[in-house]
Amino acid sequence: APAQLREQLRHLSTTVLITTCARMRPTGDLGDPEYATKIALRRLARRHQHLTEEITDADGELKELITVAAPHMLALPGVGTEVAGQLLVTAGDNPERLRSEAAFAHLCGAAPIPASSGRTHRHRLNRGGDRAANNALYIVVLVRLRYDAPTPAYADRRTQQGLSKPEIIRCLKRYVAREIYAALQPTHTQKELIKAA
Repeated sequence: APAQLREQLRHLSTTVLITTCARMRPTGDLGDPEYATKIALRRLARRHQHLTEEITDADGELKELITVAAPHMLALPGVGTEVAGQLLVTAGDNPERLRSEAAFAHLCGAAPIPASSGRTHRHRLNRGGDRAANNALYIVVLVRLRYDAPTPAYADRRTQQGLSKPEIIRCLKRYVAREIYAALQPTHTQKELIKAA
């Protein structure tokens, strides 16, 4: 972009930048680089606004479905609509088929695998399971490490015990899988509705 246009837009926040670019009314010759850049910026900004609106609508619809399918899942710290949706897809239509939280952890690739040798006793990350579900658990762990007070304290304690960051994340993913498995289990009211149907 021309330097003058760059200087006008450089210091704006993302939201203000999108709004400013979407409201541009360029006039001039299409061969002028500044005019062509303004047209391109306006198109991109309007596309961004349209897609943001579409994503917001889809998130609202997804939240309704998740609230019906697993009402307690969205109350867990770090679990948003996208993460909850992915974990519900991983669990499938029949979460009762998962006989234990350990089976759910294996399905998500969050179960520990022994990787000991000699006098060293440790576990490593599981490379199996549903990679999208594993990524969803990873996102929850990252959010909790940043915003959930007990989680950074746990990470500090485990670091002092000699665990590396990937090992701490593995432990946290396993804990999150345990919480989500409990939230996936149907309540008594849901079980009665299933029996009645």
